[in-house]
Amino acid sequence: MSFDVDLTGRGGRVSARFAVADGVTVLFAPSGAGKTSLLDMIAGLVTPERGHVRVAGRTLFDASRGVNLPIEHRRAGYVFQDARLFPHKRVRANLLYGAKNDRQLADMARLLDLKHLLDRWPRTLSGGEAKRVAIGRALLSKPDFLLLDEPLSSLDAARRHDAMRAITLVRDATALPTLLVTHDREEAERLGDRIILLNG
Repeated sequence: MSFDVDLTGRGGRVSARFAVADGVTVLFAPSGAGKTSLLDMIAGLVTPERGHVRVAGRTLFDASRGVNLPIEHRRAGYVFQDARLFPHKRVRANLLYGAKNDRQLADMARLLDLKHLLDRWPRTLSGGEAKRVAIGRALLSKPDFLLLDEPLSSLDAARRHDAMRAITLVRDATALPTLLVTHDREEAERLGDRIILLNG
């Protein structure tokens, strides 16, 4: 299984259990249901109170065995709701942050249509462009899996289409296990190989 997750955290307010195969798994729930908290626990940003996280058979967290890998050893590519680009670095430097070298930069720029943006500053990017850069940065770090937190939130229709196309291209071009959280039904149905409903 790509993801084997059984977690409880945040004082019992966030709880989920699922085991899924390869591809894009969408965690679908209304705002406030704990989707982001769940991703934070899987990424290692928040320590769960109990349970386990295994990705592709590798244990990242297991409360019963005292396993809690630090963030840098989990090898997650995390794309947050806000792009969180470094404002003092141009797009090229943002993309290469965390990359071992720049050999894949040209391929990534072509895949996500970023070539014309490489010398731009983050403040000059549209919301959709910034999301594409954030996705590219996550992929260039060579992660074992992707976590996408509301990747189309706060984007207008044109920018949503732009970002959705980028995610679809990444889904089709890579074999990375991916968890994507959203409260948007169209987004869930278009991008997910399967949908898990969280009842909050």
